[in-house]
Amino acid sequence: MEDLIKLLDENLEVDTYEIIDDEIFIYTKSARTEATCPYCGHGSNKVHFFYTREFNDLSILGKKSNIILKNRKFFCNNSECKYKTFAETFDFLGFKTKKTKRLEEYIINISQNISSLATEKLLKKNVIKIGKSSICNLLKKRNTVG
Repeated sequence: MEDLIKLLDENLEVDTYEIIDDEIFIYTKSARTEATCPYCGHGSNKVHFFYTREFNDLSILGKKSNIILKNRKFFCNNSECKYKTFAETFDFLGFKTKKTKRLEEYIINISQNISSLATEKLLKKNVIKIGKSSICNLLKKRNTVG
């Protein structure tokens, strides 16, 4: 399981995992010793608090993957920065998203060739639960961004 999580980010560690019916729950945390403030660029190793962030990734062994990340919020060390705290960020996961970028990409690639309703049905067979409107929103986001 550790190797699969390292594909997302080499600094992630698996605390534990459990398989319940057709779902895998993977509990992870970051092994980084510090994070960079996205507002001013200064590094910090002073943790303010922890919170959990849950998201989905590509299915594993035909099971829906649920990743529960123990995320950290840091104090910014730069006295001139207008933000006192910031959350640890990861390249594989967008701001406030519930799906990894590679899962979103997978959904978009399928939906470009067939209707969103057919995509929804196909993905449900592949253990990815997503609605027609969410598929359309991903396509709209993709078209406005790039």
